[in-house]
Amino acid sequence: VSRSPTNGHLLLHGGAANYRRRFCGLKLWILEILDIWQPKRECGRRGEIKRLKIQNNDQCREQEELSLLHERKASESDQQSILTTDVVAEAENATSQHAGKFTSSDHSKISAEMAAPKAASSSLLQTSSASYHIQHDVEPSLCIAVIGATGELARRKIFPALFALYYSGFLPENVGIFGYSRKNLTDDDLRSIIASTLTCRVDHQENCGDKMDAFLNRTFYLNGGYDNKVGMSKLNARMEQIEDGTKANRIFYLSVPQEALLDVASSLASNAQTLKGWNRIIIEKPFGLDAVSSHRLTQYLLSSFEEKQIYRIDHLLGRNLIENLTVLRFSNLVFEPLWSRTFIRNIQINLSEELGAQMQGRYFDGYGIIRDIVHSHILQTIALLAMEPPISLDGEDIRNEKVKVLRSIRRLDPSDCILGQFKASSEDKVNVFTNSLTPTFFAAALYIDNARWDGVPFLIKAGMGLIKHRVEIRIQFHHVPGNLYRERIGHNIDLATNELILRDAPDEAILVKVNNKIPGLGLQLDASELNLLYKDKYNMEVPDSYEHLLLDVIDGDNHLFMRSDELAAAWSILTPVLKEIDKKNIAPELYELGGRGPVGAYYLYAKHGVRWADE
Repeated sequence: VSRSPTNGHLLLHGGAANYRRRFCGLKLWILEILDIWQPKRECGRRGEIKRLKIQNNDQCREQEELSLLHERKASESDQQSILTTDVVAEAENATSQHAGKFTSSDHSKISAEMAAPKAASSSLLQTSSASYHIQHDVEPSLCIAVIGATGELARRKIFPALFALYYSGFLPENVGIFGYSRKNLTDDDLRSIIASTLTCRVDHQENCGDKMDAFLNRTFYLNGGYDNKVGMSKLNARMEQIEDGTKANRIFYLSVPQEALLDVASSLASNAQTLKGWNRIIIEKPFGLDAVSSHRLTQYLLSSFEEKQIYRIDHLLGRNLIENLTVLRFSNLVFEPLWSRTFIRNIQINLSEELGAQMQGRYFDGYGIIRDIVHSHILQTIALLAMEPPISLDGEDIRNEKVKVLRSIRRLDPSDCILGQFKASSEDKVNVFTNSLTPTFFAAALYIDNARWDGVPFLIKAGMGLIKHRVEIRIQFHHVPGNLYRERIGHNIDLATNELILRDAPDEAILVKVNNKIPGLGLQLDASELNLLYKDKYNMEVPDSYEHLLLDVIDGDNHLFMRSDELAAAWSILTPVLKEIDKKNIAPELYELGGRGPVGAYYLYAKHGVRWADE
C-alpha cells in the first residue's frame, strides 16, 4: 500500500486476485469497526459480516482462482498492475459520517491495524499463489493404447510412428504407451518386440539411443485375456497409475479385425474412458463391406461414442500429396481461377502397387480393392480436389465441403467400370486364388453433377501387382482455342496438352507440362515439364503417413478422417456396383503379374475421350 504523489489517494499494489482478496478482507474489517461504533445496528451488521465471511471463503476464492488463471498466462516480466480502489472513498465516507466519534490518534491506530492484516494477507496469498502455480502448471498427461499390440500393423507401423513423434517432441514427456492383446507377455517382452522395429530417421540421429530407451521405458503391456470388459477395466486401472490423478487425455488405436471391433469398442467405451479429459478412438479400414453393414457399424459406434471422438484412419490419406492439395488450390492465385470445367478437360487419379503383403490371404477372400482402396482413398482424394473453398481450415468446415462433393457424384454405371485380377504362377511365390472373383484392379469414370464440374470425367485407376509403384494425380487442361501453333505441334495435339501433375511416388514432385520453343534456328515446339522434385529441393526425410495422421488425432484435426455422413455418401456410390458384381458373378479380366493391368481400362479411357497418361 502507498499513497499517490498526485492526489494523496491510497494505492493497492498487486494482481487482480490480490486486489479482490484484500478488498473482501478490508470491507469485512471496516464493517467490524462500524459494528463497534453502532451497536444499535448489531443484528444487521453482524448478519452482513457473516455473509461477507462466507463470500470470503467461497466467492472471493473462486474469483481469486479465475484471476490467477489469467495471470498465469501473462509474462512473468510484466510489472504488477497498480489498481486505484474506491475502498478509500468508502472508508472516508464512513469516517465523515462518524467524525465525532474518533480522533486523529484513533486514525493512526486504525492505520496500524489495517497494515497488519494486509501484510499477513499478502504473505498468505503469495504462498497460496505459488502453490497454485505448482499444481496447475503440469501439462495434462496423455495415454495411448494400441489394442492388438502384437499384430503386424502395430509392430511395423504404429509403434515406430509413435516413437518418431516422441523423438520430435510431439508427445509429452509423461506420455504412457500401452500395448493390449490376449498374449501372455510382460512389459519387457513388448519392449523387445517393438525395439527391433524402432529406427531414427536421417534427421533424428542426435541422442537417438537415449530417446529410444526413454520411449521404451514409457511403454507398458497389458494382457486383456478373452473378456474385453475385464481387460479394459485392467487397462483403465493401469492408465490411472501413470496419470497419477492429474488431468488426462486418452487415445485408443483399435488395430483389430473387423469381427472383433464391436466388442472391443463397446468394452472400451464402458470401462476404459477417462473422466478427466478427452477420449479418442482410431479405427482401421475397411469401414464395413457395403452401405448396410457400414450403417450398422456406424450406429453401434455412435451409441457409445460421439462423432468427434471417432477417427477412421486411412494411411494413404496421410501422404504429403493429399495434404498439399488444399495448399496448392487455395494459396496460389495461378491455380484456383483455373479449377473448374471451364479450363480443365479431365482429371486422372492413379494408384498402382507392386506385389505386397496386403495382397495375400484374406485380402482376396473378403475386401478386394474396391472396399480397401477406392472407397476411402480414391473418393476422399476426389472430394479434396473438387470441393468448394471451405469457410476455414477447421476440420468440420472441410468435411462439410467434402460430403457435398460425394453426394453430387453421379450414380456409377457398371458399364463404366473395369474389373481386373492378376494371374500368377507358382514361380511368382504368391497365393493364387483361381476360384475367387475378388478384383485386384479397378478402373472407372466418375462425374460430379454440380456447376463447377459438370461434364468433366474423373478417371480413377487402382491396381495391385502392376509394373511399378505409382501414385499421382494428373490434371489435363483444354486445348488452346484457335491455337496458332497447331501445325507446329503435329497431328497428335493431345501430346501438347497442358498438365498439372501431383506425384507422390516413385519420386514426390509437382510437375507442370508446358509447350515451348526448342532453342536454335527454325520453329520447333516441344512439350516440357517444369518440375519441383522434393528430394532435390528439400533435404529431409519425409515422415511416414502414420506419423502425420497420429499427430492429427492428438491435435484434434479431423479433416483427413471420414465423418459418418461422408462414409454413407461414399458407400452409396459403390454399393450398387458391388451388388451388380455379386448378382451377376462378374468375372474380373485377368492381367499379368507385373504388367500394366487389363486392356479394358484403355478402352474405358478412350470411351470418355481421355488419353491414358502412361509411362
